[in-house]
Amino acid sequence: FFINSINKQWYQRRVRGVAHSKMASYNFKNITVVPPAKELIDIILSKTQRKTPTIVHKHYQISRIRSFYMRKVKFTQANLDEKLTGILGEFPKIEDIHPFYADLMNILYDKDHYKLALGQINMAKHLIGNVAKDYNRLLKFGDSLYRCKQLKRAALGRMMTIMKRQNSSLMYLEQVRQHLGRLPSIDPNTRTLLLFGFPNVGKSSFVNNITRANVEVQPYAFTTKSLYVGHTDYQYLRWQVIDTPGILDKPLEDRNTIEMQAITALAHLRACVVCVLDITEQCGYSLQQQCDLFNNIKPLFANKPIIVALNKIDEKRPEELSQAETALLEETFKKNDTIVIPMSTLTKEGVSEVQNTACDALLAHRIEQKMSGNKVENIINRLHVAVPKASQEMRAPHIPAAVLAKREPGYVAEIRKLERDMENELGDDYILDLKKHYELKNADERYDDIPELWEGHNIADFVDPDITAKLDELEKEEALLEEAGVYESEDENLTEEQVEIREKAGLIRKEKAVIRHNHRLNKHRNRTPMSERVIRKKQGIKRARSISRVTEGDDTPMDVDAKFVAKRVKPGRDVSGLRDEKQIKIARLKMKKSQTKMNQFGKAGEADRHIAAKLPKHLFSGKRGAGKTDRR
Repeated sequence: FFINSINKQWYQRRVRGVAHSKMASYNFKNITVVPPAKELIDIILSKTQRKTPTIVHKHYQISRIRSFYMRKVKFTQANLDEKLTGILGEFPKIEDIHPFYADLMNILYDKDHYKLALGQINMAKHLIGNVAKDYNRLLKFGDSLYRCKQLKRAALGRMMTIMKRQNSSLMYLEQVRQHLGRLPSIDPNTRTLLLFGFPNVGKSSFVNNITRANVEVQPYAFTTKSLYVGHTDYQYLRWQVIDTPGILDKPLEDRNTIEMQAITALAHLRACVVCVLDITEQCGYSLQQQCDLFNNIKPLFANKPIIVALNKIDEKRPEELSQAETALLEETFKKNDTIVIPMSTLTKEGVSEVQNTACDALLAHRIEQKMSGNKVENIINRLHVAVPKASQEMRAPHIPAAVLAKREPGYVAEIRKLERDMENELGDDYILDLKKHYELKNADERYDDIPELWEGHNIADFVDPDITAKLDELEKEEALLEEAGVYESEDENLTEEQVEIREKAGLIRKEKAVIRHNHRLNKHRNRTPMSERVIRKKQGIKRARSISRVTEGDDTPMDVDAKFVAKRVKPGRDVSGLRDEKQIKIARLKMKKSQTKMNQFGKAGEADRHIAAKLPKHLFSGKRGAGKTDRR
């Protein structure tokens, strides 16, 4: 009955959508954490307080008061809707996922309980939306600040009460999320080797030998309590190897959750089944019981290749079995054309053979399934394999002449002279010649000058080799013209029109010079005037003592320019009115001290971060009791 129900569910899902066959491996580790109801309420109310206005006065217009409280109700409802929609969207829907994961979730979490929890969350989302809609409709007719405030409190209170009732569903979904995150990522459609057998027969040891997985191995039953996945490579393809918990030979309804995981994997995964048997019976179960288990769950192997691995041959060889045990194995496996391979996971004898045989069997089975489908005919009709015809003429093999010469008797190989040998012979007279090996069409051009290119042009194309001779001829011609007086009588032969053009050109040049001069004057007008000291330094004139003597009463005339006579320097405004250096120093200290505070505040700019209150009272005022949440 269980097998028929599984097949029925499988075909129903295949009818609903073929997309299941192309689904990739599922990753349930990205589901967001589901907070409990109390924490969710605190998150939503705190966000409403932070993201919406908090100040309203009774003297505001009633429309402004209504919109103030309606905004809070709508914002709270929108945040709750966003949170609940995220929870519903991230958890997988049992109808949309692969039947293997659907049945696995049914076994681990109870499908009815899981659906009920998601349904309650969805119902809570709709109820919250209805509450917000009803109270927004009432707030439109609020006639005072007090009435609007009480309606807002009632709306938020009813929303939070609805969320409190969903606490058990939220906590259950959080436990499911944690468990889903620990499930292995199994791709139901990839190339898979699936191990099954009684507990403690060596399934986990086989997985550890052929993959990089590290499954726990212990000398007692049911060490493996869930599905474990390892990956291996065969023929440049990636294979997943699934280790299942041990299965006992008992009715289906008596199996526990651990065994049902293995049954689900055997029923739904398209894999090569590897049945591991312990021929030494050290696992605690006889060979007869192991064969009975194989016969009881044989319906799960429909349309799947099967390999039987006789494990622990290091303790007992297949040849050492009794006649009754040998006959039992032949009766159970040989009549079904099942491949039986002995192996030992301790000495690794036969492990690679089991792996290679199972992989080859699965590849052949997958190709056979594809060839038996309807799609193959459509593809084959489009293909044409072209086979070249064999040539009628028998052609003799072509052997190069150099090879034939080497085969002749008395052939002496020519010793090639290397550059190193030439360097040793010539010593210091040796010069490395790289151009002698250039392969050119004309060998005489090896030592020609290599053209120099600039911007894609050969510079040699623009060089005239006779430029010097042509220049000498031009100079001689110019000398003859000067001697003949051709350039002297130029002004006398000018016409009136040419004279007028020359006059206008002179006026234009003069006007341009005036404009240029004015521009230079305006350019230096806004500059700081140079002091006499700087002017003297630029002109290279040094100040002599005689200049100062003129001002001291010396009547001796001296050739000194009057503009270089020292002028009396006026004191600065910061020292005017002060008697001596002591007063100047005290005044400057007082000025610096008075500007300290101004400098501190002057450093702050528009981009500087400013925190008005590091501990806002509405967020850090301690616990709130009854009647202390009016500001919400």
